[in-house]
Amino acid sequence: VDTFVGALRDAGVQLAALNFAGGDLAAGDRGLLSLPEDSAAFRDNIDVCVGIAAWTGCTVLNALFGNRADDVPERLQDELALENLALAARAAAPVGATVVVEALNSYDSPRAPLVSSQGALAVIDEVRARDGVTNIAFLADLYHLGKMGEDLPEMLARDAGDIAHIQVADIPDRGAPGTGELDFPALFGQLAAQGYQGWIGCEYKASDPADSSTSFGWR
Repeated sequence: VDTFVGALRDAGVQLAALNFAGGDLAAGDRGLLSLPEDSAAFRDNIDVCVGIAAWTGCTVLNALFGNRADDVPERLQDELALENLALAARAAAPVGATVVVEALNSYDSPRAPLVSSQGALAVIDEVRARDGVTNIAFLADLYHLGKMGEDLPEMLARDAGDIAHIQVADIPDRGAPGTGELDFPALFGQLAAQGYQGWIGCEYKASDPADSSTSFGWR
């Protein structure tokens, strides 16, 4: 952690968002908080991530929900997720951080239970109502939501008050804005008109991985 925080300082960059431990993402894991065998690891990681947020001023902590498990009832997974989200939000509140919940798409993550904005928001609303925490919000990933066929302008208008962070990539291939089907000039214009104050994370694949200097040409 010291090395990581030192690298941020040496590079002169600000940490805008940080994932809680999510397992082996390259192997297909998509989070720990809803899995009984991994719940302890998630809870152990809460203080680490909140500490990093406190040291760096990071205000967005992403809690990856986790895949469905064959041998665990869905209701048990969902209850465990709600408990762990409440624990994370309570821990993050004193440092001014918000815990966010993200919806994925079922094409890239076929075992993900949260694959729509409304699915993620239902979880967020339940944690707010049941546990009385207010620092839990929606991470609107326009790639995942667009891949699932959501009406993005409608979603951004309807859920504006619940969105704490946005991530972008074009569909269908997760390229940079302008390489696919989404109308990013209109989407960015709508966010500006709505007064969105959060960060927009660029979570797309470079068109030329060997030459990162071209990665932001779309701007």
